[in-house]
Amino acid sequence: MLAIRLTRMGAKKRPFYRIVVTEKENKRDGRFVEIVGYYNPCRQPEEVKINHERIGYWLKSGAQPTLTVRRLLSAHKEVTQ
Repeated sequence: MLAIRLTRMGAKKRPFYRIVVTEKENKRDGRFVEIVGYYNPCRQPEEVKINHERIGYWLKSGAQPTLTVRRLLSAHKEVTQ
């Protein structure tokens, strides 16, 4: 089963996260299928970049986002009209 979750990058005490699609059983910072965005909580305001097109594809393919990724997705929805 695929999951959309955060993987930690950055230096000690300066976290930076990638939003990745990975197998649920893989380690947090292990192998991943695709990078679909990033999240930088150290910047003010928080810096978030999400590829909504790819997220939509993976959600339709059955990938399950974690609670944190679900919160980021709902807070940074793509505005389409």
